[in-house]
Amino acid sequence: MATDCEAWLNANPLDADDLSDSFLSGEEENGIITKNIKNEINGNWISAPNSIHEARLKAKAKRRLRKTSSRDSGRGDSFSENGDPSRGTNGTAPPTSPKSKLLDRKSRAGKGRGLPKKGGAGGKGVWGPPGEVYDLEEVDVKDPNYDEAQENCVYETVVPPLEEGAFEKTLTPIVQEYFEHGDTNEVAELLGELNLGSMSSGVPMLAVSLALEAKASHRELTSRLLTDLCGRVLSRSDVESSFDKLLRELPDLVLDTPGAPQLVGQFIARAVKDQILSRSYLDGYKGRVDCVHARAALDRAAVLLKMGLGGLRIDNLWGTGGGQRPVTQLVREMTLLLKEYLLSGDNKEAERCLRELEVPHFHHEFVYEAIVMVLESKGEKTFKMVLQLLKFLWVSSIITVDQMRRGYERVYMDIAEINIDVPRAYFILEQFVDKSFSAGFICEKLRDLCPSRGRKRFVSEGDGGRFKLESY
Repeated sequence: MATDCEAWLNANPLDADDLSDSFLSGEEENGIITKNIKNEINGNWISAPNSIHEARLKAKAKRRLRKTSSRDSGRGDSFSENGDPSRGTNGTAPPTSPKSKLLDRKSRAGKGRGLPKKGGAGGKGVWGPPGEVYDLEEVDVKDPNYDEAQENCVYETVVPPLEEGAFEKTLTPIVQEYFEHGDTNEVAELLGELNLGSMSSGVPMLAVSLALEAKASHRELTSRLLTDLCGRVLSRSDVESSFDKLLRELPDLVLDTPGAPQLVGQFIARAVKDQILSRSYLDGYKGRVDCVHARAALDRAAVLLKMGLGGLRIDNLWGTGGGQRPVTQLVREMTLLLKEYLLSGDNKEAERCLRELEVPHFHHEFVYEAIVMVLESKGEKTFKMVLQLLKFLWVSSIITVDQMRRGYERVYMDIAEINIDVPRAYFILEQFVDKSFSAGFICEKLRDLCPSRGRKRFVSEGDGGRFKLESY
């Protein structure tokens, strides 16, 4: 079909008027109507030979011409070999692209792959292409604002010195938090960030003052803290001046802590043993002390150091904190506590000793040892005293619900082994559990979990097949 169209167009060239899409004028319209009227007879169209075929070819030629013109619209004027802009077949310039170049972001050179201009380094707020590293800017000597002194300047971060009013407010939370985590390196880093200046000697005094009102484990942590800080944050002279202030302020410390002189003396002895105080520190106060409390503290330190020469371990003067002690030592101390209670019968003293162990997470061992002691006893005195002690510790909230339950469950699990040494262990345990439930410090569910010894029945040879109901 395409070959037939081209052959026909070559034989019958079209005029520009035949291919124009403009509206017809009145005369042309009348001429066409007159021409068409000749082909109509009695209301019926009479088609001339090949007229339909010619109309189809003309329409197809028009469509092809439109496609060609729209395809070449964006190319602009092309140039011939002589440099003159080429025109269309009818001498007219090809139509240009209707798009506006105002918002066109493509390169004007007509080359490239549509990438952003300047490699993405242009635009508002952009300092250059990504990944670009800027060199140091050289100082212009000819600049009128140039100053030679600026080249040798060294800029450092200046921390203002800590004021006296903010000293205690800043350091008290640090020391109290140290009593919880026990990490001396963290305290050293925090103090290193502060500009203590001349107030560095107040750090040991503040730490010891807080430790006097705390537990024995906190005093041990304080002695370790002073040892680790000496040489890093503090100096020997800071430690000595701090203990001098403590001895002068002992009359005020005694009002809050009556045993402050003995405790300060122990701190001094431990500091001398850890070599953060010189051994001549005590000799410098001989015959020069008028305060009774300061004299008592120095005498306590001298006695401990003299006993240390005889074999006393001053490094373990405060003891070890609850969670840091080995389990065997804790079990031994709880057993001694129970034996002392059975001799004295003092519930408050037993409560105080249990608090000083500082192991609330290990109180289930105390409950276990107390029940086992009841099972191994031969009289009712131990039975009643242990029952009274557990009820007292339950009411005073020393032993929690979870610790009490875990202690009883451990006895339930080990009752089979205990029964090997104590034949009446099952019977005593059932009675003790019933009394505990009646006292109200165990629940009904825990009481029902109490194991009971199964009654074994066996057949002897002379019973005639009858079962015996006796238990053993």
